[in-house]
Amino acid sequence: MNWSIIFFIAMMLLLLRILRLRIRANTSRSESFKRLPAKDQLAVLKECLLNNPSETNLKNLADFAERASIEIDIESYRPFLKSQLAIFGRKDAIAEDNELYIAESAWMDKIRPLEFQEADTFKSENNTQKYIESSLEGIARLYSDNTILDELAKLAPNYPHASELAESYKQLMQKRDESGADDKSLEALRKLKDAWEEDLLNVRLVDIGSRR
Repeated sequence: MNWSIIFFIAMMLLLLRILRLRIRANTSRSESFKRLPAKDQLAVLKECLLNNPSETNLKNLADFAERASIEIDIESYRPFLKSQLAIFGRKDAIAEDNELYIAESAWMDKIRPLEFQEADTFKSENNTQKYIESSLEGIARLYSDNTILDELAKLAPNYPHASELAESYKQLMQKRDESGADDKSLEALRKLKDAWEEDLLNVRLVDIGSRR
């Protein structure tokens, strides 16, 4: 099992995540969406496309990228849309969707969260705390297991707790892959992931101070 099953079976995960982004998935042209910082707008648009692949959501992302001067190979995503249609209704759709989700997650993470740009700026200014905080916020908006672990490894020299976060994420991956798809198992897994994200975003100042 991977996170895609959880998204499709336990829709509460999607709802909670979008609430944290402070906007519903179908309001990309609303005034509330336009008032969000660019980093939040990008996160919402990526979330919408990943969890509801459609030409409309792809266009919304493309339009934002053009306005923000972000280079995105939009055409390379269209095969994913075709694949979603192709596997819809098949008996082995869940297994195929797992593989597709992994590929889509890797594609999505090539569009780096704008928090990482902020982090680079803070690092150049020798503002270690802000650099770490922005980096962790960026990691929280990644999808691919490999990308999450890679970013934590990059951060570890400046923030030792990142190594612990990587190990706990690997444990979470194992539990996810071994989890059943029943409501009780999914709820337990959701709580574990929420706890990991809370630990991720709870910056440990002691670790920061030790590296200054």
